[in-house]
Parts: sequence; C-alpha cells; structure tokens
Amino acid sequence: MDEEALELKDFDLSQIGTCVPKEAFCTMLSDNKVLQNLSLQNCADWVTDKELLPVIGQNLHLQRVDMKGCVRLTRHSLVAVSLSCVQLQDLGLAHCEWVDSLSLRSLADHCGGLQSIDLTACRHLKDDAICYLARKCLRLRSLSVALNANITDESVEEVAKHCRSLEQLDLTGCLRVRNQSIRTVAEYCPKLQSLKVNHCHNVTELTLDPLRKRNVVIDVEPPLQRALVLLQDVVGFAPFINLQV
Repeated sequence: MDEEALELKDFDLSQIGTCVPKEAFCTMLSDNKVLQNLSLQNCADWVTDKELLPVIGQNLHLQRVDMKGCVRLTRHSLVAVSLSCVQLQDLGLAHCEWVDSLSLRSLADHCGGLQSIDLTACRHLKDDAICYLARKCLRLRSLSVALNANITDESVEEVAKHCRSLEQLDLTGCLRVRNQSIRTVAEYCPKLQSLKVNHCHNVTELTLDPLRKRNVVIDVEPPLQRALVLLQDVVGFAPFINLQV
C-alpha cells in the first residue's frame, strides 16, 4: 500500500459525483489509522457494517463522519462510532432510519464534544432520545430533526435550555412543534442564526417575529411577503405598496 494512502486524513469523494466501488474503498482504507474526516455519501448504495466497522475501529481520531443515506448500515455502526470516535464533532445521519434511541444514547454518552448532528428523517427517534442527547451534548451548535413527526415541544425546549450555543436548528416538517417551544428557543439561544420551521403549521408569525428582529434567518416568509409573492404568481406582477403606512 502506498505510504500516502496510509496517512490519508480525509476521505470525501462527494464532489466527484460517482459511486465509489467497494473494492476501492476497502483497499484505500484497509490500513489507514489517521482519518479525521470520513464521508460515505458516494458509498451509500452498498456500504454495510461489514465494510465500515473495521475502518471505524482503527481510526480513533475521526472528527467528522457523514453517513447520510447509508440505508444498508445498522445501529451497530453508530455504536461503533460512539465508542471509537470520542473526538467526534460533526455527524451526518440524514435519512438513516436505522438510527434508534439506544444507539443515539450511546453516542451522547461517549461524544460529549459533538457540535453538529443531522438527524433528518430518522423517524424512529422520539422525544426521549433527543432530550437525552441535549442533556449530554451541551456544545451543540447545529441540529436537524427535520421530517420527524414524533418530535414535539418537549425535545425543542430541552435542546434550547441545554444547548445555549445553538446557531442552527432545523425543524422542517415537525408537525407537533408549537409556539411554546419556539419562544423557549428565542429565550435561551442568543447565538441562533438560522431556524427552519417550514410545514410547522402550529408555529405562527407572532412567535417568529421577535427572532426576525434579531436577524435570525427563517425559511418561512412573513405573511405579507407571502401574499405579495402569491399575488405576483397569479397576476404576473408585484404591485407598488407603501409598506411604511
């Protein structure tokens, strides 16, 4: 094996746009022990625990792992990450429906320095798991629990109260989230920069407006702006309106 391959710190071929063959993956990483960044997006179609567990077990300095869309993995891979990668800061698990409460709790117990985690569409997770994560990973700056109808105000409030450095929160499609928890976020998260609440039909502009005034970027337009956009779509132009009236 080439000496450069043995010292590979970043394995991220996502910009290539093609699937990485299993043989190439195994050959490149079989003896590598210094990885810091591992992205599996180009391996999502085929990677299983069998290929990933040896890589995780011998790379104890991983800081960023992206398993987005790796549907053939199981909870064993997440448990392995939690036990081996205690320096982990950034974890992508979007659309990994195999993530369950027990494996997420293991992550929270062993990776307290986690700063960013994407749990989009991890639909088996419920409030208890998210609350446990929030109590253990106090340095979280970015969290997505989008597209999970199990998430309620309980999770959001627990995250807000324990993760005071939160900058980005994605609640897209969390249908049970209401105004109460968004007010808690506004109160406890002074560093918040971005909030996504599209399709959160129980969150109203009355709650979002104070965050807008703090220049928090929100993915839902204010009602007047939405009305103008709709009118433009219907009649083909936007009327001139004095918004200062």
